[in-house]
This record gives sequence, C-alpha cells and structure tokens, in this order.
Amino acid sequence: MAQVLEFKLPDLGEGLTEAEIVRWLVAVGDVVAIDQPVVEVETAKAMVEVPCPYGGVVTARYGEEGTELPVGAPLLTVAVGGTGAPEELAEAAPGAGRADADAAVSSEYSGNVLVGYGTAEPAARRRRVRHANPAAAAPAPAAALAPVAAPAPVAAPAATGPVPVISPLVRKLARDRGLDLREVRGSGPEGLILRADVELALAALEQPVATPAPTPAPAAVSVAAAGERVPLRGVRGAVADKLSRSRTEIPDATCWVDADATELMAARAAMNAAGGPKISLLALLARICVHALARFPELNSTVDTAAREIVRLPSVHLGFAAQTPRGLVVPVVKDAGTRTAESLTEEFARLTEAARQGAITPADLTGGTFTLNNYGVFGVDGSTPIINHPEAAMLGVGRIIPKPWVHQGELAVRQVVQLSLTFDHRVCDGGTAGGFLRYVADCVEQPAVLLRTV
Repeated sequence: MAQVLEFKLPDLGEGLTEAEIVRWLVAVGDVVAIDQPVVEVETAKAMVEVPCPYGGVVTARYGEEGTELPVGAPLLTVAVGGTGAPEELAEAAPGAGRADADAAVSSEYSGNVLVGYGTAEPAARRRRVRHANPAAAAPAPAAALAPVAAPAPVAAPAATGPVPVISPLVRKLARDRGLDLREVRGSGPEGLILRADVELALAALEQPVATPAPTPAPAAVSVAAAGERVPLRGVRGAVADKLSRSRTEIPDATCWVDADATELMAARAAMNAAGGPKISLLALLARICVHALARFPELNSTVDTAAREIVRLPSVHLGFAAQTPRGLVVPVVKDAGTRTAESLTEEFARLTEAARQGAITPADLTGGTFTLNNYGVFGVDGSTPIINHPEAAMLGVGRIIPKPWVHQGELAVRQVVQLSLTFDHRVCDGGTAGGFLRYVADCVEQPAVLLRTV
C-alpha cells in the first residue's frame, strides 16, 4: 500500500541552522519525481532550490512563503507506492489522477541526502503536474509552523497563464510589498517582468492620497514603538552577527597610505590592448595581495583562541566584498595564489554575477583567509574595514582619481589611490602590517616590482 513519507528541511551545510521559504515549486496533489526541486529557500548565505529525495504525490506542505523554518522541521509529505500500485498513490492524494500516479511509481527514493544545490542535474525545472481538484488540499500545518499573515494582495483578474518572471528576488519583492504580478506589464524580452517593472508598479501604488488628520497619540505610547522594524535575519542578520563577533573578539588596528597608481593603470591598459581576455583592476590588485602575503604570511592566518595559537594558513583563499540586492556578501576565490590575472578576472566575474542573481552557493562564500575590499566603486576614498572573522586582515582600496602629486621631483597630476589595512594585532605588530602595506603600495606604484617575486 502507499506510504506517506515526511521530508524535512535538510542541513544545508556551512553551519546554517534555518532558512526562509521564498517560493513553493509544487502544490498539494502534484506528482514529484526523485530529486525534483520542491521549494526555493533563502539562507543567510544564498538562495537555493531544495530537491526532494522521494518520488510520489505531495500530500501536505508545511509553512507558507515567507516562513522561516529551522533545520529538521517538516517541509512536506509525499505518498509513495510501496507496492507500485498507482491507485494507492491516487488514494493517498485524492487530487492526483491515475496518470499522475503512474509517473511516480517507477521509483520512490534517490538515496541522496546532501541537499541544497540539487541532487540531480541542474537542468530546466521539470514540468509541474497540477491536480484536477483545487479543493483537495492538505490540512493546515501544526501551530508551530503556522505562517505569518502576509499583506493583502492587490485585487486582480484571474491569471490566464504563468506570470513571466524568472528572478526569485523579483517575486519576493512583489510578495513582500503585496503586489500582484499579474497586474504588472513586463518590459523584458517576451514580456519578462524585471525588477524595474516591479519597482515602478510599487511607486504607482504608493502615490500619496488624501487622508483625514491623524488623531493625536496617547501620551502613554512608547517612543521606542515608533518607526519601521526590520528583522535581523537572512543575509542582514548573518552580516550583523559576523561583524559584531569581529569587533568583540579581534583587537584590530588600521594603517593606511596614499599611492600613485598611474603606472598600474598604464600596465593594465597595455595588457588589454595586446588582445586576449581583458584583465580587471581587481585581478591585478589580487595578484599584488597574493605576493604580499607570501612575504608577510602572518596576515594570512587565524587565531585559535581555545588553544591560544596562531594558525598560519598554507594557501590564499581570497575573499572580496560584493554588494548585491540581498546585501553585502563576500565570495571567495579559492587558491588565488595559483591563478593568473586572466583566471582571477574570470572567477571574480563568475562569483559576482552568481551573487547578484542570488545563485551563489554557501561553498563559494566560506573558507576565505584574506579579504580584498574595493570600496572605491562607491566613490569614496578611504575606510577602516572590519575584519571578516575569523580572518586576520583586510585590505581596503579607495577610488583612483587624478590628484596633485610630486613625481620625480616635480608637481604633476597623477592617478592616486588610498590603501588601508585593518589587521588583527594578535597575529603581528605594526611593523609587519606596515611592511605589508608598503609592499602593496610599491607594487601599485611600480608594477615591475612583482617581476622580482615571480
């Protein structure tokens, strides 16, 4: 006879303990195949699709979109045919027909337990088979998993087909603001709804309207209750926790220096003019960091507080700060010391795009040993970076702009950049940190310095 199996939110790895349901990919009564993605969740590190290891008919879902669930909490239940009888699957989920059940009985369980990135090939999402009777829905989940009431959506006519939206971030933005995507006209290819379309529709809905004068609030109302409250969870919560821990545990110090980047910019222009793949400025700065860390390995380390030991790390896994619609993330280029400038450029581009699309994996966001922060892209000159715990240092790079500079004994206009290094004072003293920063500045001013270390 058919057996109903419970699928729980799996351990997504990298120390993650909860995830927020962004979008359900199946409904009660749908037939699911083994390893088919059933729900899209957002963790503190990435947006991932969770595949179900069972093949059968969905009989219940737990948690609505926007609900945050801990690892191990029930996600859904699936009726699988213990004897392979389609009638049993259809009986377990009345909304599914015999043809749907036939598709599920050929196999029931994949055996895969590592979930988070998909246990099968990342091909286009399988076609969903919806049940014929929409009223056949599962009972409401337990009170512990009861969803938080969402804002009432804008009234809209019945949909005549799937809403042309690809990005889960666009869907989430619309859902959080109570916007019905069926009322939005997409400006992308074939009517694809873009983030700009949603923001434009929201702006139109939020036009001020005449309202009666508000009644004065009672004197007893607390001032602390006023204002918007934004939950510290997801990426914002993870960033808050990590930065707070860094400030609490690491006795950091910062030193900085201005450098003439004219020769570095000229070298990059010459490299790109020679043909072949283009080299990014970030890749050249990364190469400089790698060589500097080889000379000053104290800064490519971490502190084991329990053992009271400094652990110097053998490889450079270079993190770089990237601003995304979900907030600040720090993707990591593994084994940066073994990569060429071309390879670094390609990897920076790949990780940046994945982060902006919300498709970056937790593995790409962990394991860093040193971080490069190019805050110059925001049009600022200087900063005092906060160390990315448990690393020991971070190099900050400001914008490169023309400034008066004494060059070869004469005043000239040169391309100047401010470099700042924040370091853990437990792993080294100011002499080591200053030596590292001075070497980086020398390489920026005279890229030929690197030739002595290649």
